[in-house]
Amino acid sequence: MAKQLIECVPNISEGRDENVIRQIASVVETVEGVYLLDVDPGKATNRTVITMVGEPEPVIEAAQKLIQKAAELIDMSKHSGEHPRFGATDVCPLVPVANITMEETVQYAKKLAERVGNELHIPVYLYENAASEPKRRNLANCRAGEYEGLPKKLVDPEWKPDFGPAEFNARVAKTGATAISARNFLVAYNVNLNTTSTRRANAIAFDVREKGRLAREGGKLTGKPLKDEQGNPIRIPGTLKKVKAIGWFIEEYGIAQISMNLTDITVTPVHIAFDEVVKKAGERGIRVTGSELVGLIPLQAMLDAGKYFLEKQQRSLGVSDSELIKIAVKSMGLDELGPFDPRKKIIEYILEDIEKKGSKSLIDLSLTDFVHETASESPAPGGGSISAYMGSLGAALATMVANLSSHKRGWDSRWKEFSDWAEKGKYYHDELLKMVNEDTRAFNRIMDAFGLPKNSDEEKKKRKKAIEEATLYAIKVPFKVMNLCFESLQVIKAMAETGNPNSVTDAGVGALGAVAGLRGAFYNVKINAASIEGNAEVDTMIEQGTEMEKKALALQEDILKIVDSKIG
Repeated sequence: MAKQLIECVPNISEGRDENVIRQIASVVETVEGVYLLDVDPGKATNRTVITMVGEPEPVIEAAQKLIQKAAELIDMSKHSGEHPRFGATDVCPLVPVANITMEETVQYAKKLAERVGNELHIPVYLYENAASEPKRRNLANCRAGEYEGLPKKLVDPEWKPDFGPAEFNARVAKTGATAISARNFLVAYNVNLNTTSTRRANAIAFDVREKGRLAREGGKLTGKPLKDEQGNPIRIPGTLKKVKAIGWFIEEYGIAQISMNLTDITVTPVHIAFDEVVKKAGERGIRVTGSELVGLIPLQAMLDAGKYFLEKQQRSLGVSDSELIKIAVKSMGLDELGPFDPRKKIIEYILEDIEKKGSKSLIDLSLTDFVHETASESPAPGGGSISAYMGSLGAALATMVANLSSHKRGWDSRWKEFSDWAEKGKYYHDELLKMVNEDTRAFNRIMDAFGLPKNSDEEKKKRKKAIEEATLYAIKVPFKVMNLCFESLQVIKAMAETGNPNSVTDAGVGALGAVAGLRGAFYNVKINAASIEGNAEVDTMIEQGTEMEKKALALQEDILKIVDSKIG
């Protein structure tokens, strides 16, 4: 069963004392199975965003230890900073990352909240999806009055903490309160302005944030607030849904910023938020100079941003992930205030690097090292990995032809047509690259199964089952390679027919690579299938593979005829 993963993002009320920050963050690494991904301090806000990830139970334990350490080292009675806050560990949200539902994450948030309240004697408010009542869903409501308002808030029956003491005793005077939640992935994002005016920055923030601003008589800032028939204040909503924003001045950089929380980037992505701030700032005579990412961001958000800005330029979107990320960084000025390192800011890359520690990834080897590793006496990588790699190169050649065609002089009106083909080609070569490693993993899985003990009847039974399961997997992997290679031939054929005529031979070589990859993968399917008898699923794969090979050879012949006809 795949591991359940959750992210935990405690925000502690200390952003200036590096020693204190280090002591608090380091407790995360004392819990096995939890990875400390990022520590992002802010001097002006006097606040640090800490990000960890792991399986739920270890993460809960690490969060508990972190909150305890923050309570020991931070004295809220002496705290000041630009950001709203009411506790040493101000907020501690849990975020579902992989193979876990929001409902399950809510239960872990409640479990953590109960431990913090009962064991650490800190008042805890549950918010967002873990909230105990509707008015507590909004963090701003839970934190209203901030630390200074806690003495009154804690004794107010309407705002009794969900867990922990409902009094402002000596301990609470030091620790403050903590808000714990289960929420979707939140991106903390600041946009830089060429002004020092907090008032003007706030005006832009009110223009864009979902909450908007109060409606006033005559539409003037000094006008009396307007109310509806029930006496409630009337608000003019901002232009961006699922966005919270304020304006502030950052002395560290000498500029004003729009500080935003994008609470659902499927509704308002980072690039849309950036462009909307550019628009609204421009209407007020202010220029956006760049932006800043606080904490981490999902890979897809950066890829979507890169594609968004490339599309505005009418450029092909079928380029590498690294190129998309570079376009996103430059377009939004994410490197204006400091270097933007994708390996340290994108959550998938950080996890990938952690998982690679102590292990060798074939696709990260240089071409020379890959060849030498293949030629070594080690049985892996073998024909399966090489087949996947040949197929990937075939699809990559088709992608190249599509990109060249998209940018060909005189073909400007067809950029979108070829961009779509390039994106399809990119999908196939990326997926086939993954299968280079996966085929070797499948082989190692079989070896591990054969290495299991076989002393008792029970051990023999377990070993036999493990070998069968590993062998079945070693059939499914090359069968997937076959499918990917076969599907990529549609892109290759289209590029031979309609792509840049100067690159038609590249499409031809792509076809040779794709079919070679398919046929090589089929050899692996058949040799592994020979050791499994009477399995209907395996029999079906052999039948489908035979038909696929026949069709692939016919497609290859068609493509090569097109190539030959165009080169005379």
